[in-house]
Amino acid sequence: MPFTVITGQYRIVGAQPDGDSVRFYPTVRDAFDRARINVRTNAAGGAQLRLDGVDALETHYAPESGGGSLGQPAEFADAAAARLLEVLGFEKVRRNSHQTVTSATPAETPGYILTQFADQYGRCVSFAFAGAAPAADLSSFHLTPEHVLTSANSVLLNDGVAYPTYYSKLFADLRDAMTGAVHSAREAGRGLWPSDRTTAGFTVKGRETLTDEAVILPKLFRRLVDYLGLNDGDASLAGLPAFLASQNDRLWIISEGRATGFDNVIQVSGQDVKLLYPPEDLVFVEK
Repeated sequence: MPFTVITGQYRIVGAQPDGDSVRFYPTVRDAFDRARINVRTNAAGGAQLRLDGVDALETHYAPESGGGSLGQPAEFADAAAARLLEVLGFEKVRRNSHQTVTSATPAETPGYILTQFADQYGRCVSFAFAGAAPAADLSSFHLTPEHVLTSANSVLLNDGVAYPTYYSKLFADLRDAMTGAVHSAREAGRGLWPSDRTTAGFTVKGRETLTDEAVILPKLFRRLVDYLGLNDGDASLAGLPAFLASQNDRLWIISEGRATGFDNVIQVSGQDVKLLYPPEDLVFVEK
């Protein structure tokens, strides 16, 4: 199935872009409606993008249990957010204490996205690019593995500033190309990989382990802080396996060709946690 080309501008002032999500304003105001993609837009027609195949460390995640926004180790979370904006053409980006961009040069940058659908939150799941589009606005375009490697998505993976997180609607040949970028970054020790504890394991002493110390897959971070938020300050992970099972995150293990749940690929031993497979070996079922 081909992707739809949508041209427009990236605008970040007044928004809170992070390492895998940014605001995009189509050239044609009703572009998403014309493309029959159910995207949530603001009053000016802007939409929040979710970069396909990429999950950057959280800068301001709001747990389901409340308690305000939480972030992962800032060194890597901020690096991903800064690199994405750099790839899209922004310089001199300034933020306030709430991660809201207060100024940037230029105020907006031209670019295009290649997309097929929106996620359950109304975010447009996209491959994002700077500059001129390779085809007419709102036309169909066959995205090749070679072209996907020029996307902002793949640049983040190749630089090692974000994790791969694949979902079931991502085509296998595109996924394989992105995995090549992941392996390159990991083998070269770029970005977060020398500090990554996702599969090596880490000990959860409290919420600060997740926010200040352990560099781990963001999806695992989100599930852990959601769980701890239910415990009224108790750091015990005794109930974590049952909590993970209740989330019903279904996935495929690529190397084994079998389907299972996220709870079955996470090992919990006392306060120690680790993912049993590298992130690029998992494909989550889109909800």
